[in-house]
Amino acid sequence: MSKPTHHNAQGASFDWSLMPSFLAVIDAGSLLGAARQLQQAQPTIGRHIDALESQLGVSLFERTGRGLVPTERALAIAGFARGMQAQADDLSRSLSLAATQTAGTVRITASQTVAAYALPPLLAELRAVAPEIQVELVTSNEVKNLLRREADIAIRMVRPEQSGLIARKLGEVPIGVFAHKRYLKKRGTPEQALDLLRHDLIGFDQDDSMLRGFRSFGVEVDKTAFALRSDDHIVHWQAVREGLGIGFVATYVAAHDRNVVRMLPAMPLPPLPVWLTSHREIHGNPRIRRVFDFLAERFMPSLAA
Repeated sequence: MSKPTHHNAQGASFDWSLMPSFLAVIDAGSLLGAARQLQQAQPTIGRHIDALESQLGVSLFERTGRGLVPTERALAIAGFARGMQAQADDLSRSLSLAATQTAGTVRITASQTVAAYALPPLLAELRAVAPEIQVELVTSNEVKNLLRREADIAIRMVRPEQSGLIARKLGEVPIGVFAHKRYLKKRGTPEQALDLLRHDLIGFDQDDSMLRGFRSFGVEVDKTAFALRSDDHIVHWQAVREGLGIGFVATYVAAHDRNVVRMLPAMPLPPLPVWLTSHREIHGNPRIRRVFDFLAERFMPSLAA
Protein backbone atom coordinates (compact mmCIF):
# COMPACT_ATOMS: atom_id res chain seq x y z
CA MET A 1 0.00 0.00 0.00
CA SER A 2 1.40 3.40 -0.95
CA LYS A 3 2.16 5.89 1.80
CA PRO A 4 0.11 9.09 2.09
CA THR A 5 1.91 12.13 0.74
CA HIS A 6 1.36 15.88 0.70
CA HIS A 7 2.45 18.31 -2.00
CA ASN A 8 4.19 21.54 -1.01
CA ALA A 9 3.97 24.80 -2.86
CA GLN A 10 6.83 23.83 -5.19
CA GLY A 11 5.08 20.61 -6.20
CA ALA A 12 7.34 18.33 -4.11
CA SER A 13 5.73 15.69 -1.94
CA PHE A 14 6.53 14.42 1.52
CA ASP A 15 5.70 11.25 3.33
CA TRP A 16 3.38 11.67 6.31
CA SER A 17 4.90 8.59 7.94
CA LEU A 18 8.03 10.69 8.59
CA MET A 19 6.08 13.07 10.84
CA PRO A 20 6.46 11.07 14.10
CA SER A 21 10.25 11.14 13.77
CA PHE A 22 10.20 14.83 12.90
CA LEU A 23 8.02 15.77 15.90
CA ALA A 24 10.04 13.55 18.21
CA VAL A 25 13.27 15.36 17.21
CA ILE A 26 11.65 18.71 17.91
CA ASP A 27 10.44 17.52 21.32
CA ALA A 28 13.68 15.78 22.31
CA GLY A 29 16.11 18.25 20.73
CA SER A 30 18.32 15.47 19.34
CA LEU A 31 18.32 12.34 17.20
CA LEU A 32 19.32 10.23 20.18
CA GLY A 33 16.47 11.55 22.33
CA ALA A 34 13.98 11.03 19.52
CA ALA A 35 15.24 7.47 18.98
CA ARG A 36 14.74 6.68 22.66
CA GLN A 37 11.29 8.24 22.63
CA LEU A 38 10.16 6.22 19.60
CA GLN A 39 12.20 3.12 20.53
CA GLN A 40 13.95 3.13 17.18
CA ALA A 41 17.57 3.24 16.08
CA GLN A 42 19.21 6.68 15.95
CA PRO A 43 20.37 6.21 12.31
CA THR A 44 16.77 5.48 11.33
CA ILE A 45 15.59 8.77 12.82
CA GLY A 46 18.41 10.55 11.04
CA ARG A 47 17.41 9.04 7.69
CA HIS A 48 13.81 10.13 8.29
CA ILE A 49 14.88 13.75 8.87
CA ASP A 50 17.17 13.71 5.83
CA ALA A 51 14.38 12.31 3.68
CA LEU A 52 11.89 14.91 4.90
CA GLU A 53 14.29 17.78 4.27
CA SER A 54 15.02 16.40 0.80
CA GLN A 55 11.35 16.09 -0.06
CA LEU A 56 10.53 19.59 1.19
CA GLY A 57 13.69 21.17 -0.22
CA VAL A 58 14.36 23.10 2.99
CA SER A 59 16.55 22.74 6.04
CA LEU A 60 14.49 21.88 9.10
CA PHE A 61 17.14 21.89 11.84
CA GLU A 62 20.31 23.75 12.69
CA ARG A 63 23.04 21.42 13.95
CA THR A 64 24.61 22.90 17.08
CA GLY A 65 26.74 21.56 19.86
CA ARG A 66 23.67 21.32 22.04
CA GLY A 67 21.75 19.21 19.48
CA LEU A 68 19.25 20.07 16.77
CA VAL A 69 17.44 23.41 16.84
CA PRO A 70 14.30 23.62 14.67
CA THR A 71 14.09 26.40 12.07
CA GLU A 72 11.07 28.68 11.80
CA ARG A 73 9.86 26.61 8.86
CA ALA A 74 10.15 23.45 10.97
CA LEU A 75 8.12 25.00 13.78
CA ALA A 76 5.39 26.03 11.34
CA ILE A 77 5.25 22.51 9.91
CA ALA A 78 5.21 21.05 13.42
CA GLY A 79 2.18 23.13 14.38
CA PHE A 80 0.32 21.93 11.33
CA ALA A 81 1.36 18.31 11.93
CA ARG A 82 0.28 18.40 15.59
CA GLY A 83 -3.12 19.72 14.54
CA MET A 84 -3.49 16.85 12.09
CA GLN A 85 -2.42 14.39 14.78
CA ALA A 86 -4.98 15.79 17.23
CA GLN A 87 -7.75 15.36 14.65
CA ALA A 88 -6.61 11.79 13.97
CA ASP A 89 -6.63 11.07 17.72
CA ASP A 90 -10.15 12.52 18.03
CA LEU A 91 -11.35 10.34 15.18
CA SER A 92 -9.76 7.26 16.73
CA ARG A 93 -11.41 7.96 20.09
CA SER A 94 -14.77 8.54 18.38
CA LEU A 95 -14.56 5.24 16.50
CA SER A 96 -13.51 3.40 19.65
CA LEU A 97 -16.42 4.89 21.58
CA ALA A 98 -18.86 3.93 18.81
CA ALA A 99 -17.55 0.35 18.84
CA THR A 100 -17.91 0.22 22.62
CA GLN A 101 -21.49 1.50 22.45
CA THR A 102 -22.50 -1.09 19.84
CA ALA A 103 -20.71 -4.04 21.42
CA GLY A 104 -22.97 -6.72 22.85
CA THR A 105 -25.92 -8.92 21.90
CA VAL A 106 -28.99 -8.19 19.76
CA ARG A 107 -31.87 -10.68 19.88
CA ILE A 108 -33.76 -11.07 16.59
CA THR A 109 -36.99 -12.99 16.12
CA ALA A 110 -38.23 -14.10 12.70
CA SER A 111 -40.36 -16.75 11.03
CA GLN A 112 -38.90 -20.17 10.30
CA THR A 113 -38.25 -19.58 6.61
CA VAL A 114 -36.79 -16.12 7.15
CA ALA A 115 -34.54 -17.42 9.92
CA ALA A 116 -33.41 -20.45 7.92
CA TYR A 117 -33.07 -19.07 4.39
CA ALA A 118 -32.98 -15.25 4.43
CA LEU A 119 -31.04 -14.30 7.54
CA PRO A 120 -27.89 -16.50 7.56
CA PRO A 121 -26.18 -14.75 4.60
CA LEU A 122 -27.24 -11.38 5.99
CA LEU A 123 -25.84 -12.18 9.41
CA ALA A 124 -22.55 -13.13 7.76
CA GLU A 125 -22.48 -9.65 6.19
CA LEU A 126 -23.29 -8.05 9.53
CA ARG A 127 -20.53 -10.02 11.23
CA ALA A 128 -18.03 -8.69 8.70
CA VAL A 129 -18.91 -5.02 9.30
CA ALA A 130 -19.81 -5.17 13.01
CA PRO A 131 -17.87 -8.05 14.65
CA GLU A 132 -18.47 -6.54 18.09
CA ILE A 133 -22.16 -7.50 17.86
CA GLN A 134 -23.42 -10.98 18.71
CA VAL A 135 -26.82 -12.13 17.46
CA GLU A 136 -29.38 -14.39 19.12
CA LEU A 137 -31.90 -15.68 16.54
CA VAL A 138 -35.32 -16.87 17.72
CA THR A 139 -37.78 -18.53 15.32
CA SER A 140 -41.26 -17.32 16.23
CA ASN A 141 -44.19 -15.43 14.72
CA GLU A 142 -45.46 -14.01 18.01
CA VAL A 143 -45.39 -10.21 18.22
CA LYS A 144 -45.66 -10.47 22.00
CA ASN A 145 -41.93 -11.34 22.04
CA LEU A 146 -41.21 -7.65 21.53
CA LEU A 147 -43.80 -6.36 23.95
CA ARG A 148 -42.42 -8.59 26.69
CA ARG A 149 -38.84 -7.56 25.74
CA GLU A 150 -38.04 -11.16 24.77
CA ALA A 151 -36.51 -9.84 21.54
CA ASP A 152 -35.02 -6.55 20.34
CA ILE A 153 -35.95 -6.74 16.66
CA ALA A 154 -38.62 -8.71 14.81
CA ILE A 155 -39.07 -9.49 11.11
CA ARG A 156 -42.76 -10.08 10.49
CA MET A 157 -45.05 -10.82 7.57
CA VAL A 158 -47.87 -8.80 9.17
CA ARG A 159 -47.80 -5.26 10.48
CA PRO A 160 -47.92 -5.18 14.29
CA GLU A 161 -50.69 -3.02 15.65
CA GLN A 162 -49.62 -2.88 19.30
CA SER A 163 -48.76 0.51 20.75
CA GLY A 164 -45.17 0.93 21.84
CA LEU A 165 -43.79 -0.72 18.70
CA ILE A 166 -42.33 0.96 15.65
CA ALA A 167 -42.42 -0.78 12.28
CA ARG A 168 -40.94 -0.18 8.85
CA LYS A 169 -42.25 -1.94 5.77
CA LEU A 170 -39.28 -3.30 3.82
CA GLY A 171 -41.15 -4.63 0.79
CA GLU A 172 -43.15 -7.62 -0.35
CA VAL A 173 -42.11 -11.25 -0.93
CA PRO A 174 -43.74 -12.98 -3.94
CA ILE A 175 -45.38 -16.38 -3.40
CA GLY A 176 -45.49 -18.99 -6.15
CA VAL A 177 -46.83 -22.46 -6.92
CA PHE A 178 -43.93 -24.93 -6.94
CA ALA A 179 -43.29 -28.63 -7.39
CA HIS A 180 -40.28 -30.85 -7.95
CA LYS A 181 -39.56 -32.00 -11.51
CA ARG A 182 -39.89 -35.58 -10.29
CA TYR A 183 -43.47 -35.01 -9.13
CA LEU A 184 -44.46 -33.22 -12.35
CA LYS A 185 -43.00 -35.99 -14.49
CA LYS A 186 -45.20 -38.50 -12.62
CA ARG A 187 -48.41 -36.45 -12.27
CA GLY A 188 -48.26 -33.84 -15.03
CA THR A 189 -48.21 -30.03 -14.86
CA PRO A 190 -51.38 -28.10 -13.93
CA GLU A 191 -52.42 -25.60 -16.60
CA GLN A 192 -54.90 -23.58 -14.53
CA ALA A 193 -55.78 -23.01 -10.89
CA LEU A 194 -58.63 -25.55 -10.84
CA ASP A 195 -56.22 -28.25 -12.01
CA LEU A 196 -54.51 -28.03 -8.61
CA LEU A 197 -57.45 -29.86 -7.02
CA ARG A 198 -56.52 -32.98 -8.99
CA HIS A 199 -53.01 -32.96 -7.52
CA ASP A 200 -51.41 -33.74 -4.19
CA LEU A 201 -51.29 -30.43 -2.37
CA ILE A 202 -49.21 -29.45 0.62
CA GLY A 203 -51.12 -27.17 2.97
CA PHE A 204 -51.47 -25.82 6.48
CA ASP A 205 -53.18 -27.51 9.40
CA GLN A 206 -54.46 -24.91 11.87
CA ASP A 207 -53.68 -21.92 9.63
CA ASP A 208 -56.63 -21.37 7.24
CA SER A 209 -54.91 -18.84 4.94
CA MET A 210 -54.66 -21.32 2.04
CA LEU A 211 -58.34 -22.24 2.38
CA ARG A 212 -59.22 -18.56 2.25
CA GLY A 213 -56.96 -18.19 -0.78
CA PHE A 214 -58.85 -20.90 -2.68
CA ARG A 215 -62.15 -19.27 -1.74
CA SER A 216 -60.93 -16.00 -3.23
CA PHE A 217 -60.69 -17.90 -6.56
CA GLY A 218 -64.26 -19.15 -6.12
CA VAL A 219 -63.19 -22.64 -5.01
CA GLU A 220 -64.61 -23.97 -1.74
CA VAL A 221 -62.31 -26.56 -0.15
CA ASP A 222 -61.52 -27.85 3.32
CA LYS A 223 -58.39 -29.31 4.89
CA THR A 224 -58.95 -32.68 3.23
CA ALA A 225 -57.86 -31.08 -0.06
CA PHE A 226 -54.29 -31.23 1.20
CA ALA A 227 -52.44 -34.54 1.06
CA LEU A 228 -49.95 -33.23 3.64
CA ARG A 229 -50.84 -30.67 6.29
CA SER A 230 -48.37 -28.91 8.56
CA ASP A 231 -48.06 -25.41 9.98
CA ASP A 232 -44.26 -25.70 9.77
CA HIS A 233 -43.02 -23.81 6.69
CA ILE A 234 -39.73 -25.70 6.65
CA VAL A 235 -41.69 -28.95 6.43
CA HIS A 236 -43.61 -27.50 3.47
CA TRP A 237 -40.45 -26.67 1.59
CA GLN A 238 -38.77 -30.00 2.29
CA ALA A 239 -41.93 -31.84 1.25
CA VAL A 240 -41.93 -29.99 -2.08
CA ARG A 241 -38.25 -30.82 -2.57
CA GLU A 242 -38.94 -34.51 -1.95
CA GLY A 243 -41.68 -34.61 -4.58
CA LEU A 244 -44.57 -35.14 -2.16
CA GLY A 245 -46.77 -32.66 -3.98
CA ILE A 246 -47.40 -29.06 -4.99
CA GLY A 247 -46.76 -26.32 -2.46
CA PHE A 248 -47.10 -22.56 -2.13
CA VAL A 249 -43.63 -21.23 -1.39
CA ALA A 250 -41.88 -17.85 -1.17
CA THR A 251 -39.87 -17.37 -4.35
CA TYR A 252 -36.64 -16.60 -2.47
CA VAL A 253 -36.90 -19.99 -0.71
CA ALA A 254 -37.63 -21.90 -3.93
CA ALA A 255 -34.53 -20.36 -5.52
CA HIS A 256 -32.43 -22.70 -3.33
CA ASP A 257 -33.26 -25.77 -5.47
CA ARG A 258 -33.09 -25.70 -9.28
CA ASN A 259 -35.01 -28.98 -9.50
CA VAL A 260 -38.08 -27.26 -8.05
CA VAL A 261 -39.99 -25.39 -10.75
CA ARG A 262 -42.68 -22.75 -10.68
CA MET A 263 -46.09 -23.27 -12.29
CA LEU A 264 -49.07 -21.01 -12.97
CA PRO A 265 -47.00 -17.78 -12.76
CA ALA A 266 -50.07 -15.73 -13.64
CA MET A 267 -52.02 -17.09 -10.66
CA PRO A 268 -52.71 -13.99 -8.51
CA LEU A 269 -51.27 -15.07 -5.19
CA PRO A 270 -51.01 -12.17 -2.73
CA PRO A 271 -47.38 -11.41 -1.77
CA LEU A 272 -46.23 -11.41 1.83
CA PRO A 273 -45.37 -7.97 3.23
CA VAL A 274 -42.16 -7.77 5.23
CA TRP A 275 -42.13 -5.56 8.32
CA LEU A 276 -39.11 -4.73 10.45
CA THR A 277 -40.19 -4.01 14.01
CA SER A 278 -38.62 -2.90 17.26
CA HIS A 279 -39.81 -1.63 20.62
CA ARG A 280 -40.01 2.15 20.63
CA GLU A 281 -38.11 2.60 23.90
CA ILE A 282 -35.07 0.58 22.88
CA HIS A 283 -34.91 1.67 19.25
CA GLY A 284 -32.56 4.49 20.29
CA ASN A 285 -30.03 1.99 21.64
CA PRO A 286 -26.93 2.34 19.37
CA ARG A 287 -26.40 -1.42 19.12
CA ILE A 288 -30.02 -2.21 18.26
CA ARG A 289 -30.20 0.77 15.92
CA ARG A 290 -27.07 -0.48 14.11
CA VAL A 291 -28.65 -3.88 13.41
CA PHE A 292 -32.09 -2.40 12.63
CA ASP A 293 -30.64 -0.01 10.03
CA PHE A 294 -28.49 -2.77 8.53
CA LEU A 295 -31.48 -5.08 8.08
CA ALA A 296 -33.60 -2.24 6.71
CA GLU A 297 -30.99 -1.55 4.03
CA ARG A 298 -29.94 -5.08 3.11
CA PHE A 299 -32.91 -7.43 3.66
CA MET A 300 -34.85 -7.01 0.42
CA PRO A 301 -31.80 -6.63 -1.88
CA SER A 302 -30.35 -9.83 -0.43
CA LEU A 303 -33.47 -11.80 -1.41
CA ALA A 304 -33.06 -10.72 -5.02
CA ALA A 305 -29.35 -11.62 -5.14
